[in-house]
This record gives sequence, C-alpha cells and structure tokens, in this order.
Amino acid sequence: MGHIGFQEILILVVVLVLLFGARRIPELARSMGRGINEFKHGLREKGDDQKTDPPPRVEEPSSKRDSSR
Repeated sequence: MGHIGFQEILILVVVLVLLFGARRIPELARSMGRGINEFKHGLREKGDDQKTDPPPRVEEPSSKRDSSR
C-alpha cells in the first residue's frame, strides 16, 4: 500500500488523455507548476516577514505602576 506501480501510472495517463486531450495536458501541467511555485514563494515571504519583525512590546498601564507606590 502506498506504492504506485507502472500499471497505475499508465492507467492515470490514459484517463487524463481521455478527459483532457493530448494537447491540453502540457498546458495544465505548466499552470499547475506555476501555481505550486507561487504558493512556495508566498510561504517563503510569510516566513521572512515573521523572522524580521520584532515581537510587539507590551507596556504596563501607568495606573498599575502608580498604585504600587
């Protein structure tokens, strides 16, 4: 279980050709690759933003400091 053999790949290719046609498959693969690259780029940008931003500074309200005196 979990291993895809030659026969399964061949069946998938035949089904894809029947559904989309031979001319359309390279176009679909290209657009899918672009989408994956954009997704990865967005993840990298999100990670970079979190690393460079300093954590927000939390200050105590002035009334708390005054009441302790």
